[in-house]
Amino acid sequence: MNPDAVPPTETVRPDWAAIDRLPTADLLRLMNAEDRTVPATVAGQLARIAAVVDAAAARMARGGRLVYAGAGTAGRLGVLDAAECPPTFGTDPGLVVGLIAGGRSAVTEAAEGAEDRTDLAEADVAALALTPDDTLVGVSASGRTPYALAAVGAARAAGALTVGLACNRGSALVAAAELGIEVEVGPEVLAGSTRLKAGTAQKLVLNMLSTAVMIRLGRTYGNLMVDLRATNVKLRERARRIVAEATGANAPTVDRALTATDGRTKDAVLLLLADVDAPTAALLLTASAGRLRDALELARRQAPLPGPDPLEPGRA
Repeated sequence: MNPDAVPPTETVRPDWAAIDRLPTADLLRLMNAEDRTVPATVAGQLARIAAVVDAAAARMARGGRLVYAGAGTAGRLGVLDAAECPPTFGTDPGLVVGLIAGGRSAVTEAAEGAEDRTDLAEADVAALALTPDDTLVGVSASGRTPYALAAVGAARAAGALTVGLACNRGSALVAAAELGIEVEVGPEVLAGSTRLKAGTAQKLVLNMLSTAVMIRLGRTYGNLMVDLRATNVKLRERARRIVAEATGANAPTVDRALTATDGRTKDAVLLLLADVDAPTAALLLTASAGRLRDALELARRQAPLPGPDPLEPGRA
């Protein structure tokens, strides 16, 4: 992309110049029609997204981290995705990290000037002490935000895998990274407001990245969140449903299993399916790097299980 050219995400569509005069229902129909174009555009990048997932998962299996870096909406979406991983997948807070230009306060308060501060990006990345097992994803709708570019440059210098996620083709961000994802959403209904289609595209891609990486790492069992942290009433009920779905056990049996395993959903599933006690379930999971399917197979090799895996063959 010509560095002096206006990115497509910033351009003005003349045929939308009078949207302020449209009836509300027509305005919403226009926005909805544009939003519907985003998933199809993301679909065109699935091969690139898959390459990032596999590369990041391989590194995280060796102890690496997944880091997002961006400014404004892009940075907030990265912080949001990172924050959702511990309760959903039982990860340590430091495993998936969101860096945003201007720091944590920029999540709730605009810090527009911070996106130009390459020194802040370099300092934020340096504080993480990245290694070759880490992956950093720079996120920018335009693909030329200085903070995201500097973060990618600093991560690459540290030997980490770098990924550029942009919403324009031929961006400086993708050129600076080893792997690139370019979701071309085109002009926004409100010219330049990249919290709209560009933000939706970034949210879809980040959802895919973190979820698919965690599935590859064995943080799920089929499509069940067996590593969730049951820290409130809603999540404790969800844990009960997950254990019941995975094992076919009745409610009292599920509750006893969760009590025996101190509420650890994955352990409770293994306890019931492998017919072992809680300490043995914990040992099997440790020996299997936390992968429930592998722990079940290990238990099968050690002693016959009472029945077939209820998620085989069609759930995983």
